[in-house]
Amino acid sequence: MQKILIVDDEPNILLTLEYTFKKAGYEVFIARDGNEALEILQNHVPSLVILDIMMPKVDGFEVLEYIKREANLVQTKVLFLSAKNKEQDIQKGLEAGADAYLTKPFSIKKLTEQVEMLLQ
Repeated sequence: MQKILIVDDEPNILLTLEYTFKKAGYEVFIARDGNEALEILQNHVPSLVILDIMMPKVDGFEVLEYIKREANLVQTKVLFLSAKNKEQDIQKGLEAGADAYLTKPFSIKKLTEQVEMLLQ
């Protein structure tokens, strides 16, 4: 079973995505901020991380840096899901190493398709 880590400080997004991906057959972990995400990543190797950028304490870019640095996470895909929707924000996210970037508000259908594509 493929594992997905969802990292977002908005409870409604966490609940919606956790439900959606569990229903689709994934093992789902959730983190409410970057610190929680880093703790989970020390004990689990997800196939994909859906990652918000703007969060308290540790932001999405710091979590992405950690993923790129850790040898056991080299196969982990990262999808930024962020309210930062300017072209330069998207470019920065992809240049930092994200495999995909979707902006909020988002379509669950589009997000699910993107996840399936990344995990093929």
